[in-house]
Amino acid sequence: MLRFKFIDKIPPSLRNKYILTILIFLIWIFLLDSNNLVARFKDMSELRSLRSDKEYYTNKIEVDKRKLRELKTDNDNLEKFAREQYHMKKADEDLYIVLTPHEDRKISRRNN
Repeated sequence: MLRFKFIDKIPPSLRNKYILTILIFLIWIFLLDSNNLVARFKDMSELRSLRSDKEYYTNKIEVDKRKLRELKTDNDNLEKFAREQYHMKKADEDLYIVLTPHEDRKISRRNN
């Protein structure tokens, strides 16, 4: 008798075995399976992020290859690079380094 009272409280549409099977299947797919939809969406988001990182690094590699080719082919570019990056100077020159506030903050953080 107790069993019948419980079954009577369930709506008739949920007592249908096909609807009940579909409902259990959807719960399984959305939540319980190891390849559930929540994990799938997280993986797709990570894949988009990795693709954008790949594009960024591919572009960065191309720029670096271009700079390297310029440095290997032209001595003027090599001298310009050495002066800008390593603050090198000729023997008879004075070198004055002017920093923007942003660069100044970077250097002070590095020294602390």
